[in-house]
Amino acid sequence: MRVVSAVEAASLVRDGDTILIGGSGSGHAVPEALIAAVESRFLERSEPRGLTTIHPVGLGNRANAGASRFGHEGLLKRVVCGTVVDAPPVAELASQGKAEVYTLPQGALSQLVREIAAGRPGLISHVGLHTFVDPRQQGGKQSTACSEDLVELIELKGREWLFYKPFQIDVAFLRGTTADEDGNISMEDEPIFGEMLSMAQATRRCGGLVIVQVKRLAKRGMLPGKSVKIPGMLVDAVVVDPDQRQTYQTTFDPAYAGHLKIPLGSFPKLPLDERKIVARRCAMELRKGAICNIGSGICTGIGLVAAEEGLLDHVVLTNEQGLIGGAPASGLDAGAARNYWAMIDQPYQFDFYDGGGLDVAFLSAVEIDPQGSVNISRFAGRVVGIGGFVNISQNARKMVFGGTFTAGGLAVEAHGGRLTVLTEGKHRKFVRELEQVTYNGAYARERGQMTLFVTERAVFQTGPQGLELIEIAPGIDLERDVLAHMNFTPAISDNLREMDPRLFDEQPMGLERELQGDWPVHHRLLAYN
Repeated sequence: MRVVSAVEAASLVRDGDTILIGGSGSGHAVPEALIAAVESRFLERSEPRGLTTIHPVGLGNRANAGASRFGHEGLLKRVVCGTVVDAPPVAELASQGKAEVYTLPQGALSQLVREIAAGRPGLISHVGLHTFVDPRQQGGKQSTACSEDLVELIELKGREWLFYKPFQIDVAFLRGTTADEDGNISMEDEPIFGEMLSMAQATRRCGGLVIVQVKRLAKRGMLPGKSVKIPGMLVDAVVVDPDQRQTYQTTFDPAYAGHLKIPLGSFPKLPLDERKIVARRCAMELRKGAICNIGSGICTGIGLVAAEEGLLDHVVLTNEQGLIGGAPASGLDAGAARNYWAMIDQPYQFDFYDGGGLDVAFLSAVEIDPQGSVNISRFAGRVVGIGGFVNISQNARKMVFGGTFTAGGLAVEAHGGRLTVLTEGKHRKFVRELEQVTYNGAYARERGQMTLFVTERAVFQTGPQGLELIEIAPGIDLERDVLAHMNFTPAISDNLREMDPRLFDEQPMGLERELQGDWPVHHRLLAYN
């Protein structure tokens, strides 16, 4: 193992190389110094060129960090990832057809890395069937430049499966906290583990270079064996960045690192706006003992509502990055968590999800059609991607989609148990046809999955005829505020009721006193049955 500078590490990348990158979202264990060094070299010397980058999770601050640094024409040939929403320059290359951009399920990519490490032929999974990932639709392609099929439909023992093809890895950019003189890497300050070990193993099997960015060096033998996440035998070079931040937004939060747990009263409190109303109504779907996933976007507020309502010790909130228990972080730090009970490697979290381990999952929805299908991956000419959405939504026993009723300038006022729309959003979310199918409502009904759609003013469920309106907010007019802003007319329940007025009041709702029920194992939906 050698200690090198970031500039020296970047010089090891050759034209046409495939770089596998660890980390998640807004800087969680992202090797930013390595990525930045490659960008600087390209801007100064126009090399390396024609790179392929692979990262299961989207990387970036939605501006100029992370994968955005590869968003230069000529530098990037292809990107295979979960999402590009965090890297607008890459999304722009996709829209212009100037780079091959594929967005595949985060869990599938995470697990595929492990398959490559073991020398297996690829990943066989049910995840992605009947969505835009299915090769009978777009096969995950988000650019006209995409020519290769990375996903195949196969039949095995009378069932349909998707086969995710493996890839060659030339260089891995990974991150930890401390490296000893033998190259052993620990991750004690990181907010996630990701799949750093699997990535190092896969790269070694492919004959590639493993380069790890860390915050500090330690003497040989100082790292306890149990704390080592990447053994030194897998590491070729280490780059030290003493200014390494925990996330793009947070320099260091000991709760994210698991060094301490904070009092429930120390969690941030959401203002009473449309986002909190949605998070509160979603939280009403929690049951004692339920194992849940909290997705990104508006649903990250559920963890803060659960803390405010005293629910965190009664339910198991998880996120796909591998955090179990506690409260997943919200906003730009989404992907981390506080007060978690356990942190596991990301591929194993997705194994649990894909196997039907989730009782209920909460995800955002951008567009919904009359059949209850959802699009979050591409709309209004904008390439977004999917992250762990498909793994989660296809396998949870119950799906709760959260989102504002309209988007783009929406402003509401909640007071005294009633809701008033002050300014309507410019963009409708309930549309007749989706540009891409990220969640297939008909396929979900075939598998017996329960589905709910929660907005700040109305709640829908899916029934035999598709979308059905079951709740409306106090103060909201059905025709003026709901139906007039949908591109289709949903079924309306004969028992249409008002949403709970406590949703629209500043005071806590008292959900802890009402939390009841359980999720017996034998009732859980297994999506592959």
